[in-house]
Amino acid sequence: MGCLKSRMLGDWDAQGTRCPEMTPAPEPWPLISRNYKGDVSMAEIEHFMALLLQREEEEGAPAPLLSRGRVHFLWIKHANLYLVAATKKNANASLVYAFLYKVVEVFSEYFKELEEESVRDNFVIVYELLDELMDFGFPQTTDSKILQEYITQEGNKLDTGKSRVPATVTNAVSWRSEGIRYKKNEVFIDVVESVNLLVSASGGVLLSEVVGTIKLKVFLSGMPELRLGLNDRVLFELTGRGKNKSVELEDVKFHQCVRLSRFDNDRTISFVPPDGDFELMSYRLNTQVKPLIWIESVIEKFSHSRVEILVKAKGQFKKQSVANGVEIAVPVPSDADSPKFKTSVGSAKYLPERNVVIWTIKSFPGGKEHLMRAHFGLPSVEKEEDEGRPPISVRFEIPYFTVSGIQVRYMKIVEKSGYQALPWVRYITRSGDYQLRTT
Repeated sequence: MGCLKSRMLGDWDAQGTRCPEMTPAPEPWPLISRNYKGDVSMAEIEHFMALLLQREEEEGAPAPLLSRGRVHFLWIKHANLYLVAATKKNANASLVYAFLYKVVEVFSEYFKELEEESVRDNFVIVYELLDELMDFGFPQTTDSKILQEYITQEGNKLDTGKSRVPATVTNAVSWRSEGIRYKKNEVFIDVVESVNLLVSASGGVLLSEVVGTIKLKVFLSGMPELRLGLNDRVLFELTGRGKNKSVELEDVKFHQCVRLSRFDNDRTISFVPPDGDFELMSYRLNTQVKPLIWIESVIEKFSHSRVEILVKAKGQFKKQSVANGVEIAVPVPSDADSPKFKTSVGSAKYLPERNVVIWTIKSFPGGKEHLMRAHFGLPSVEKEEDEGRPPISVRFEIPYFTVSGIQVRYMKIVEKSGYQALPWVRYITRSGDYQLRTT
């Protein structure tokens, strides 16, 4: 059984208007539900919120799985909604959570924002989607593009001459419709890597991680077969090419279109792609990454009445590359005022609500160094205890560059009509959770 519960409190009439005469409900109530197998009573969901609050009081944090007798509640929270799956079976928890997040993704595609109001405004479509997303407790059609072919928000006209459900749903390739045609056949490949980095005040790297995704934008006619080749270390070793310029990928996850058996056998990424945008795969690398943008900071306090902050930023990547949209967030004392700035490049802005200075540099070439000096006034009374200084955080994006060195070696496109198609590849490195401690 699946259920959506609202976090809003109070009583409502049939038109969805709050009734002022009635007393507020003591806890949220089920907003919409669907019982797929009938083995869990619809009344069981009423106990979910009490269990959640009880666990939070006892342990300080809510547990992702709650139990009452033989009934288990697996839940996630999105906006002002709880999405809850109830089961009596020893279910695959990973599958259940993956399905709940997929429900959020599909509903968001339909309603733009998934919240209580959008569910109330679209009860009919929500029920239709719940019926198609799962059948008797088993996930069924979860691709929003395919669902939008026959579940529309404009309403359905009665047509006795043909079935509403497209053949795609019953095909082996359920993620792609037949009969797609383009005048110009192209594939755009984006290799996007995010760098997660934590550096100690002494300059040592405490955490270093690269999380990558390969995203495709497909404009291909017919039902093409694609084969993607990477400089994968395992593949290079299998073919006797050694480890030179190869990358060892970890935690690889693929879109459902990829033939996993083929990848396991010979590391070939072979697939029939969905139409349009989709994420083909993701990967992770636990590798020691040299900080791409290195930050040094010095804070000087003068007679408890003013403070000066000197920040030096250096691009530690190759000179041919340029970091765009660089934002360096420098923490300042919470009682600072009267800001004055001087920068060698870019501009600085004080955000008192966050107690940070944001130094923005539009274009930062590799190998360059830049300085920013900030001056603040302080109250005359010194605090008894020094505040802890949060780390400096950095945001950036470097096009045509990857930290891992991953490369798309080839993209082969085969379609029975024999047309020629052009693949285009773009590489981007971005900051993820990128922080440098100062104390």
